[in-house]
Amino acid sequence: MTVDSETNQEVQRRELVKGYEFRKDQYLLLKDTDFESVKVESSSVMAIEKFVEDNSIDPIYYASSYYLAPDGDVGRDVYAVLNQAIAESRRIGLARVVIGQRERTIALRAVPGGLVAHTLDEQRDINDARSIFGDAAEVKTDPEMVQLAKQLIDRQTTTYDPSDLEDSYETRLRAMIDAKLKGEGIDISEPEEPDRSNVIDLMAALKKSLGESSQAKPPAAKKPAREPKAKVAAQASAKAPRKRA
Repeated sequence: MTVDSETNQEVQRRELVKGYEFRKDQYLLLKDTDFESVKVESSSVMAIEKFVEDNSIDPIYYASSYYLAPDGDVGRDVYAVLNQAIAESRRIGLARVVIGQRERTIALRAVPGGLVAHTLDEQRDINDARSIFGDAAEVKTDPEMVQLAKQLIDRQTTTYDPSDLEDSYETRLRAMIDAKLKGEGIDISEPEEPDRSNVIDLMAALKKSLGESSQAKPPAAKKPAREPKAKVAAQASAKAPRKRA
């Protein structure tokens, strides 16, 4: 929900506008036509500019990840060739594409089943590490302690599995919320799934009932004192003679 900072009133999405703050609290309003006028080729076309070694990009530059697949049947053969070529050459393709009105550099990487596109942060997006690390890595170390640490690393080295890293905070938070709900007398159990197996039995029973009723002789119907108007009208329409031309 968007709220006006001055009135604290909710602002509808259709009332929102885009603007550029060129001075404190002063904005230049921009329309959709303004953004259309500055479109570049990467706004609609993603062209690979070059390839780099797959280990040449520091993981700190990776931002968001997207699955990249062909749109329908068009280009499936080209996609398959590109995917296999990138995988076998152990390269990463670099391209540009406009996302959220900003041209981003993306890295195309082959994974089992297809291609993944990673948006890459620019150097200006990364904080200067020197002001944070300082000289912490320059402290003189004991070679024996380093060797023991390496042995411990070798002993605990395994294959990465995302399921091994459970969010223990969320687990404990959910348990706490469930406990409070039970304390308030709120039923948090899952609703029982209705038994849908009787649908087939019901259909079989209806078919059986219809079969028996069609074989039995229908009883003599009693003539009502007055027929419904709709039925009378239908009979009158059916018995009306045709008019000659």
